[in-house]
Amino acid sequence: MEETNYQTIKLPVAPTPTTAEKHPVVVVGAGPVGLSMAIDMALRGQPVVVLDDDNKFSTGSRAICFAKRTLDIWDRLDVGERMVDKGVSWNVGKVFFRDEEVWSFNLLPEPLHRRPAFINLQQYYCEGYLYEKAQSLGIDLRAKHKVTALENHNTHTELTVETPDGDYQITADWVIACDGARSPLRSMIGECSQGRIFQDRFLIADVRMKAHYPAERWFWFDPPFHPNQSVLLHSQPDDVWRIDFQLGWDADPVEEVKEENVRPRVQALLGKDVEFDFEWISIYTFACERMDKFRFGRLLFAGDAAHRVSPFGARGANSGIQDTDNLAWKLDLHLRGLAPESILDTYCSERRFAADENLQHSSRSTDFITPKSEISKLFRDTVLRLAKTHDFARSMVNSGRLSTPSSYDQSPLNTQDVDRFAGSVQIGGPAVDAPLRNQSEPSWWLSHLGLSFTLAMFNPSDKQLPALQKLQQEPLLNVVLIYPGQDVPTNAPTGFTVLTDHFGMWQQRYDAQSGAAYLFRPDQHLTARWRQPKADLVQAALARACGQTL
Repeated sequence: MEETNYQTIKLPVAPTPTTAEKHPVVVVGAGPVGLSMAIDMALRGQPVVVLDDDNKFSTGSRAICFAKRTLDIWDRLDVGERMVDKGVSWNVGKVFFRDEEVWSFNLLPEPLHRRPAFINLQQYYCEGYLYEKAQSLGIDLRAKHKVTALENHNTHTELTVETPDGDYQITADWVIACDGARSPLRSMIGECSQGRIFQDRFLIADVRMKAHYPAERWFWFDPPFHPNQSVLLHSQPDDVWRIDFQLGWDADPVEEVKEENVRPRVQALLGKDVEFDFEWISIYTFACERMDKFRFGRLLFAGDAAHRVSPFGARGANSGIQDTDNLAWKLDLHLRGLAPESILDTYCSERRFAADENLQHSSRSTDFITPKSEISKLFRDTVLRLAKTHDFARSMVNSGRLSTPSSYDQSPLNTQDVDRFAGSVQIGGPAVDAPLRNQSEPSWWLSHLGLSFTLAMFNPSDKQLPALQKLQQEPLLNVVLIYPGQDVPTNAPTGFTVLTDHFGMWQQRYDAQSGAAYLFRPDQHLTARWRQPKADLVQAALARACGQTL
């Protein structure tokens, strides 16, 4: 079957309503963040309208590096497999200084994970797959419907929407602004992002060629073919390669994107005998900034509309997808009357913390890549020279600290440990995957963390089973039993999801002992755990995680 060319497809323009409308949730922006938010809400049974001012997908690769945490989220939204099948999977990065390799690192060094550390996938594929999933769920997607005015009230938000056939009004209980770094909605309420603007320019060249480079991230500092600057090379599907050239602040953005000026740069990197064609050329500058608040009454901001980072480290789209992962379940619980409105303030506090973490990493990466003084450059170059032979120097090499999920260890929704645990996951952190068996069939742990809260019980004793039967009746809770070894015990109870930890990796990664229990939020973050749990403790932790003690 011939693959859709998402760069040329035009989306149908939705008809213009003839009367004013009212909807519970309106998402503004149909990029990866907005579509992920809409799909998440639709899977929870919430009707969603998506408004976008365009009717086509992204041009060029744009956001291409999608991290393992994002893939885990997309697996829950039933689009992860398609992304991974098309994308180029990679775990290894290499750093070069001038003409030699000084360091190689593996972002997923331990075995037995379902997903790779990263995939590279052009943004137009990502948007196309998400759009088709949204269509299959019956989401009301409206292309060429541009929000031109906004009135924010305590109980609702009123939007004026412009279409090719005229304007109309929408009243929404909740509006999620996923309208990008220049966010018109942010301007409409008189808000702005604050932070740091970096005075540098970078050139993107997407080139199509037959090459035999491995699927790795290669980053050069001061290479002979582009002296005193940096270069980044990434593989993409369809024999497309993404190359980023640092140009400096004085570069002319009009001249630098002309093919006759870009071709010599690319040829110098690839070699004079390599043939290639251009698929996309662009130039960019960037900033590290965020809004002071992400919530204004019934209007919430996510993705680049709320916070923006430099591209080094792939923290932009990945953090935006994690925004929606954090927000969707909280908004759903509130709309169903199962959580107070104040739970949405924890979206803001948790994701502001994550944004600050990303901004710090991104700013430090940019300062290392583009030193602003001779002393800074001397420090950087010395670190790079030492990195070839000294471990301590490798920890200081910063070609972009690649995206990692944030841990909400200070969240008011958590129940703090009373017992000691080791392992890979701490309270507030995202769940770590592990291979399991489900009725002798291979399975993965994260696939059993669905849209509700999950209580995982490791090798429960017979005396714990009555309490588990009671907890299974909780409407928001799914109880999963995990047994060590190859086989389910003959006396294992019925009515539960029952899994076996045949490799022992789940037990190791969660420091599990017989009788231990772990409570996961709908966004797969661990919110409570006990060595010897009791039903009332679990119920109290569940209530707390639903914001009922805020």
